[in-house]
Amino acid sequence: MARLKALSATHSAASKLGIQVGDANWLVDLTDVSEVVPVPPIATVPLTQRWFRGVTNIRGNLFSVVDLPGFLGGESVPASMTSRLLLIHSRHILSSALLVNRMLGLRNVTEMQEAGAADPDKPWCGVIWKDSQGKEWRELRIAELVQQAPFLQVGSV
Repeated sequence: MARLKALSATHSAASKLGIQVGDANWLVDLTDVSEVVPVPPIATVPLTQRWFRGVTNIRGNLFSVVDLPGFLGGESVPASMTSRLLLIHSRHILSSALLVNRMLGLRNVTEMQEAGAADPDKPWCGVIWKDSQGKEWRELRIAELVQQAPFLQVGSV
């Protein structure tokens, strides 16, 4: 947590956290994440959506865990040493975490070119960027994601 806070204090707003979600590269604003942690044991919750992985205990606090690739319609994150939990900042939602495939480090969007507009049908999907190697990166708007009814309604129908 201290390292993430130090990074956000020393890097400009142009620096975003790169994450792998399924096969896609995404960018997350550092101020939207309170911490990044290795995946602890997760207790499943019956009668929930397939993308709702369950709850986990992080330093005595229970966090709900959403499998981000699964939520976006892709394959669930397999158990791996590289998968991580992004703890969403409490100003957006309390005790919620996103499970992602891996961390890809900091990326500077000022060194990228805009390659596509935000998706108006998915308010959590921001601008698409292309880096110097031609890789595409989409911005993840966490504040919008956590306000969507599907994200908040984890019970299965």
